[in-house]
Amino acid sequence: MEVAILTVGDEVLAGDTENTNATWLAGRLTDAGATVERILTLPDDRDAIAAVVRGWRESFDAVVVTGGLGGTHDDVTATAVADAFGRGLTVDPAVREDVTETAAAYRERSPDLVEAHDLDLDLDVDAWAALPAGSRPLINPEGLCPGCVVENVYVFPGVPAEMRALFDLVAAEFGGDTVSRTLYTPQPEGSMIDVLAGVRDRFDVTVGSYPNTEGHNRLKLTGTDAEAVAAAVAWLRDRVDVVDAG
Repeated sequence: MEVAILTVGDEVLAGDTENTNATWLAGRLTDAGATVERILTLPDDRDAIAAVVRGWRESFDAVVVTGGLGGTHDDVTATAVADAFGRGLTVDPAVREDVTETAAAYRERSPDLVEAHDLDLDLDVDAWAALPAGSRPLINPEGLCPGCVVENVYVFPGVPAEMRALFDLVAAEFGGDTVSRTLYTPQPEGSMIDVLAGVRDRFDVTVGSYPNTEGHNRLKLTGTDAEAVAAAVAWLRDRVDVVDAG
């Protein structure tokens, strides 16, 4: 399963918010056996988001979009995804009810904060609840804004706790044959050039070499044949100094 990840937000591009969502999603998808083929961050630009989603939904088995959902002026993702499919927005009654109840619960839980900031949590319920027509709504158990699934496009809020909770609702829909194994070595990369080239030549695997904070290089072997990956690991162990990362 080939998956592309699109994160949305001016604040991410400005460096004001760390893009932990992309890293977390890539890890979960890879662990499930899927292959992450693209990761891209776009600003809160309706046309740009729509153009990427329109192209990616044809090119990949699934597209995961996170960020830019909600009822504020810069939340354009739902509209952009709807544009990518040539659809409008609609409000599912169950989603409207959940948003209304979530807003009321927040008001009851934090009345001083609501009053201090003059928050009107009823005014834009439909703006928060609106999703592309014909989509499958995903009720948000951690916050106000719902997510949705439109054919092979999965759309989540950008708040990390909310994104993770909604991904868990659909995690079983992602999978594949990708298998990865990781080795750790104190050897510098320059000393392993020939052996890493050798493992690529002999086995149907890809190999990445990455330094980590413990002063070791991390060697990650990935393939779609578990036996080939295991054989490549054994071959490397005979030629590289391997240490316990724990």
